[in-house]
Amino acid sequence: MTGLFKNFINGEWIGTAGGHTFQNINPSDLTEVLGSFPDSGKDDVDMAVSAAASSFSEWKGVPPAERANILMKAGRIMENKKEELARTISQENGKTVASALGDVQSGIDMAYFAAGEGKRLYGKTSHSALRKRFAMTKRYPVGVTGIITSWNFPMAITCWKTFPALLCGNTVVLKSEENTPETAVRFAQILEEAGLPAGVLNVIHGAGPGSGEYLTLHPGVSMISFTGSSAVGKIIGRNCTGRLAKTSLELGGKNGVIVMDDADIDLAVDGVIVGAFSISGQRCTATGRVIVHKRIYDQFIQKLLDKTAKLRVGPGNDPSSEVTPIINGKQFERVIGYIARAKNEGAGILIGGEQLKGGVYDKGHYISPAVMDKVTPGMEIAREEVFGPVLVVMKADSYADAIAKHNACPYGLSVSLFTKDVNLAFNFFDDAEAGVCYINAPTFGSEPHMPFGGVKHSGLGYREAGWAAIEAFSEVKTLYVDYSATIQNVQFVDEE
Repeated sequence: MTGLFKNFINGEWIGTAGGHTFQNINPSDLTEVLGSFPDSGKDDVDMAVSAAASSFSEWKGVPPAERANILMKAGRIMENKKEELARTISQENGKTVASALGDVQSGIDMAYFAAGEGKRLYGKTSHSALRKRFAMTKRYPVGVTGIITSWNFPMAITCWKTFPALLCGNTVVLKSEENTPETAVRFAQILEEAGLPAGVLNVIHGAGPGSGEYLTLHPGVSMISFTGSSAVGKIIGRNCTGRLAKTSLELGGKNGVIVMDDADIDLAVDGVIVGAFSISGQRCTATGRVIVHKRIYDQFIQKLLDKTAKLRVGPGNDPSSEVTPIINGKQFERVIGYIARAKNEGAGILIGGEQLKGGVYDKGHYISPAVMDKVTPGMEIAREEVFGPVLVVMKADSYADAIAKHNACPYGLSVSLFTKDVNLAFNFFDDAEAGVCYINAPTFGSEPHMPFGGVKHSGLGYREAGWAAIEAFSEVKTLYVDYSATIQNVQFVDEE
């Protein structure tokens, strides 16, 4: 699909009030323009929020099971269009179609999970401390919810946020990520086809500092859910805190893998390769650090370098590509800058870290997968999220030393331990400062039915998958029915 795209407001596709547009470019071929999209401004945000607010009273009155039926239908539509959706994602964010299929499947899984929760939007009942009083809780929607997504998993993250928000009875203003706006268009079309009432989901396009900023500051928005960098998350947090809006922030990661001396080294190497370099490390759960026990360090490094050297770097439209392009020029310069500063701090490059040129490489921004050593926990490259194909390796004298090195980082999203020691594995769950912990697997995210999120600089607020998503996108009311026919209150003492 190419041409001029529009915002989706109150069930209609309309252009931006200001008439400004931006182009969507294929990262695998920078000469290919995929379409023009509205560069929305304050007036567009106002219209979208107004539409969502007008639809809220009716939508919140729809029984959760009925809302769930629409989500179930949306999941089926996504299944039928899975290949088509994957091709759209591959074109606009540069990953391979095979990788994009996983992106879509994650969205389908969330549609079905959220639909199932429509029959289980449970409250709780409790005995009151007073006689003849019934005590219970019930979940209610938050209100108009602003959702701001990221480009690296444009369908999965959009679904992970929007489906639970809708299931809980909220209306939504979705701000597409400017690098992957067409995926948001396709998402809206799917829900429109599934029968979602007009105004319940509204989609606006544009830059974060423009439409995104307006959305976070809008007095009519009750909650903001954001996935992206910690730097932007801090700005959104300030904007929302200042007006007492609810926030859920899923932020960056500098994820670590610890490899103990009893580990299956080949398995660990494979896990690190996938974790660090798939979609060029452009994942919040990408492996940025590997901390290896000194007894196996040399052996591990040799195997790691041998496999890294064999990785195929190429465009998303080549099924054989294992490392795909950097999303845009700005991000490319950011990654190259991190590598240069790390070298100036004393880090060494064992392999990669260079711009690739010639042939297909001249049509995009490509960096050869980099492995860096001579890195200490205090260096920038060991502490900051690069969001590119850059891996640093460190040596550990013991498990305690490895955990200390891992926890020295300000982020805490996903972490993995490779070991055959079950006791060590369970101690690791207690010791590692991270929201998601793996044993003998890469640093991935979570399955849709399990909570996902991080600690420290990796997140603030709620988990946005699994049953925790219901808690994120709803509010609890505590309800009492007093059938004693007297006035009684636990907070006052009858002195008589």
